[in-house]
Amino acid sequence: MSGLPMRISLILLAAVIGISIHMAGSGPAPAIPAAATDEPRAKAPGKETAVVAGGCFWGVQAVFQHVKGVISATSGYAGGKVKNPEYELVSTGETGHAESVKIVYDPSQVTYGQLLRVFFSVAHDPTELNRQGPDTGTQYRSAIFYSSDEQKRIAEAYIAQLGGAKVFPDQIVTQVAPLTAFYEAEAYHQNYAALHPDNPYIKYNDAPKVANLRQQFPELYTGK
Repeated sequence: MSGLPMRISLILLAAVIGISIHMAGSGPAPAIPAAATDEPRAKAPGKETAVVAGGCFWGVQAVFQHVKGVISATSGYAGGKVKNPEYELVSTGETGHAESVKIVYDPSQVTYGQLLRVFFSVAHDPTELNRQGPDTGTQYRSAIFYSSDEQKRIAEAYIAQLGGAKVFPDQIVTQVAPLTAFYEAEAYHQNYAALHPDNPYIKYNDAPKVANLRQQFPELYTGK
């Protein structure tokens, strides 16, 4: 991640002097209702794809890797205009891409609406504009990249539902945009949280998201 040494230094400094730095996912996850508009549960196993962005892709990938029915979760880049972007360029915020996660799931086990419920409740804070916790810039924006009219309809209806219910104290700023391309991130970004559980950034920012998933959605959590 951009500025990672500085990010880890701030976390460690806060721990030493007792200052609390807000991290998305570090506190209890908000209780939010299920999506009133959703796709029907498939009768037979299959594969569908969802792409979301919610800050650093390490934590978002880690959350969805523990969701029942998710076949794979891949870190990457979406929403920009540069073809085949590289991490260092995306980190400047000049390509228009957001750090994103492509979720391949079995619609007979989990629905698109259920994935969005996890996304809005434990994977990130949808009220933070162009940032998540200590990470700032448009590359860390909250976004849903839809690949069908049905996904767009479900996403927009759910945002309206949550806004109407005033689930969050602030306005939801999640962008809903068409998926034009998804570019897989470099190999060293894949499965980062699982491979580096003792990394201070993972311990303080991302591990709590997985813990919140296990606590709030035990029926969806898998320890794989």
